[in-house]
Amino acid sequence: MFFTGGLPFNLCRNPYYVSSYNYAATNNIPGYKPPGYNKMRTTLLEREKENVERLLEPTKATWREKGVSIVSDGWSDPQRRPLINLMVACEVGPLFLKAVDCSREVKDKDFIASLLNNAIEEVGDDNFVVQILTDNASNCKAAGELIEGRYPHIFWTPCIVHTLNLALKNICNAKNVSNNEEVYDECHWITEVHGDALFIKNYIMNHSMRLAIFNNFSPLKLLSVGDTRFASVVVMLKRMKLLKPTLQSMVVSEAWSTYRDDHRGQATLVREKILNDDWWDNVDYILDFTRPIYEMIRACDTDKASLHLVYEKWDSMISKVKEIIYNHEHKQRHEYSSFFSVVETILLSRWKKSNTPLHCLAHSLNLRYYSDVWLKEVPGRVAPHVDNEISTQRFNCFRRLFQNLEDRRKVNMGYAIFSTRDGGVFTEPECLNDMYMMAPKHWWATYGSQVLMLQALAFKLLGQPSSSSCCERNWSTYKFIHSCTRNKLAPKRAQDLVYIHNNLCLLSRRGEAYNKGRTRLWDVGGDDFGNLEDSICLGMADLSLDEPELETTFVAEDDDGCHMDDM
Repeated sequence: MFFTGGLPFNLCRNPYYVSSYNYAATNNIPGYKPPGYNKMRTTLLEREKENVERLLEPTKATWREKGVSIVSDGWSDPQRRPLINLMVACEVGPLFLKAVDCSREVKDKDFIASLLNNAIEEVGDDNFVVQILTDNASNCKAAGELIEGRYPHIFWTPCIVHTLNLALKNICNAKNVSNNEEVYDECHWITEVHGDALFIKNYIMNHSMRLAIFNNFSPLKLLSVGDTRFASVVVMLKRMKLLKPTLQSMVVSEAWSTYRDDHRGQATLVREKILNDDWWDNVDYILDFTRPIYEMIRACDTDKASLHLVYEKWDSMISKVKEIIYNHEHKQRHEYSSFFSVVETILLSRWKKSNTPLHCLAHSLNLRYYSDVWLKEVPGRVAPHVDNEISTQRFNCFRRLFQNLEDRRKVNMGYAIFSTRDGGVFTEPECLNDMYMMAPKHWWATYGSQVLMLQALAFKLLGQPSSSSCCERNWSTYKFIHSCTRNKLAPKRAQDLVYIHNNLCLLSRRGEAYNKGRTRLWDVGGDDFGNLEDSICLGMADLSLDEPELETTFVAEDDDGCHMDDM
């Protein structure tokens, strides 16, 4: 099957593959014949989809208490058919709903709103849905507003990772905002450094001889990062910085000096840039002041709950960026920095377009921000109930969530008791200490029974993501199944295969075997790489920011007891 059928070697780590052979080896099944082509792609496919739906019932049963987010994103399949991906993100993980073929459809606000509305109805009860997560496109925003008009208790929330990425692009690509002279004057040097890095990369990679010389010096590859990838400029410069010793050794080597081609002027320019300390200082500075932005992208670009962290993280991010820029310019905090002023303006303008009342309410329900330890960490910090902007947005959020005036009075009273620690368990020293030490949902489960309406709301909001990353990751699964060599798959059959693949992976991750043994992390990188050796050879060049686990440690053990080193 592997040597004649084109099956990827990574399949050996699939627990379902392993269990099938274990079953066949321990059970007598005389006369059994494997299913044929037509039965496998029709009857058995439908049965397996129904089986997966049954297996997902326990997960769906948690939605009433914990809430869900409807996540959407667009893509084109190998036949250039436009698809819109719809998933349900919950505390357990992202559940694939469907991928809609939008051929011959105008993807305007009404069409997208109808798809989102159908997804809400398919979830079963609109009271389960906390938010609609999409990218920041104007038609998605308009569709979100239509949904909010129909369901006042459901919020449209733009993907925070898209917002950060757009801000980072505006900072690093001054030519794209050249109509703003102040931005261009302050940021064009970043564009020039990035252009030099692209020139170096292309000069080396676009010729087999130059690439061979480079490969003799480095096991890692120069990255070709598309503009559509998050933080593409930062990712590329990080790799260039990592390869600095290799590149410098290469351009002063005999092989580089003796190599001759028709572009000696370009070779000289590449050598000068690579050996130029000032150029590398600029690279370091770009990586330094963009690090807080990059780290926030990394923190939000996951399936984990982060909605309640975004508001505070954004403030902290800007403060860290300011500190790095002012330290580089040797300025006191009260002095004016034209460069930081431009960076801050870009970040704040993006935040203004993405901040929603839901961010503020989730922030208000994170008990950590009321603890004395957190308030004293940074001078000037205030608790959410003292902050005027947060309080105004929280009131607007309560007004939408609780249409009944009596219910709104109850939840407002509950919030007042909680935030001011007025009586009951909230005055206990143990409760106050656990505000900083315990996970927010655990704290609400332990101490929140005094304010039941607020506790129920906390359970829903503190488990929601802040980005549409799960939808974008799912496209790699779709591409794996509906590839260029399988481009004749009908959209419905491809959707069923993706449904089974994605949701079986979700169920598998909840098992103990997923974290240990021969099937540990079996689906990590499985849709992108034929085997782990290929992954190392590529230097993990295709890593997404939303899969940080791939950059940590991966140890595999084969049947002979051989180990693969940490990556």
